[in-house]
Amino acid sequence: MIYGAALMAAPMASADSFGTGGNAFTMDFVNIGNAGNVGDGTGYGSVDNNFRMGTHEVSESMIDSYNALSAGPDITQSNRGMDSPSTNVSWNEAARFVNWLNTSSGHSAAYQFDIAGGNDNIALWDSGDAGYEASNRFRNSNAHYFLPSENEMYKAAYYDPNKSGGAGYWDYATGSDTASTTTSGGVAAGTAVYSQSGPADVTKAGGLSAYGTMGQGGNVWEWSESGYDASNDSAAESRVFRGGGWFDYSLALQSSTRNGLSPGPENSAIGFRVAAVAAVPEPSSVTLLVLGAISLLMRRKRG
Repeated sequence: MIYGAALMAAPMASADSFGTGGNAFTMDFVNIGNAGNVGDGTGYGSVDNNFRMGTHEVSESMIDSYNALSAGPDITQSNRGMDSPSTNVSWNEAARFVNWLNTSSGHSAAYQFDIAGGNDNIALWDSGDAGYEASNRFRNSNAHYFLPSENEMYKAAYYDPNKSGGAGYWDYATGSDTASTTTSGGVAAGTAVYSQSGPADVTKAGGLSAYGTMGQGGNVWEWSESGYDASNDSAAESRVFRGGGWFDYSLALQSSTRNGLSPGPENSAIGFRVAAVAAVPEPSSVTLLVLGAISLLMRRKRG
């Protein structure tokens, strides 16, 4: 029954499926636990609930599948290759992609669009709408998938619940307070794609964060859901993007670096990743966890 105890400590990951036929794809997620963690000295990073974060940035092939299957307007992108991170995607286009992930899977849309045009801004959710959340009028609380808020993004990238000396934050998204080693592509620990001539494929974007995300520092900048002033009360306000890109110096990859841009413009250096609600364990997994916990308690009592 040592297995049961080990299972309780193991990090959990999952892959969600979307699309059909030749346009089917999966998106990998890692669990971001430790709900209610404290923010760092700047006030960023505290998240009250558990959630999942996309392991990788959204790839061009995923956008191609959306364009083939969605009834909405096509999303344009940089066309570097099917496994390259999708860039030249506005915040509004990223939000439409996320909405399709939801509605094609039987969930509520995260963002409210009144007009069919690809770059028209969202409408804010109102108190009479199902899923209205006063603290975040951008996102519908009934949505399953969404763009990560700045705090969700920050936590997934820089927070480490097992940091030596106690839970806390790193300066870089590879679990270090010193600059990541630059690479043109790969998965070696402590590396990131910056000071390069182009981005790497999304699955070769450097080392992992403490929670297991890849490429949150370097490769491409990433949209967050959040308005730059954190109020989320104006559909036209600038949205935060973070993480640095392949062409930047290491300073751009630091946790202290944040930028903003209106939701309509596209930029060849900005991509995005998707976040999701926390996974519900399968009954068999719950049973194993309970049995493991009971066994561990019994062993301790006998000891």
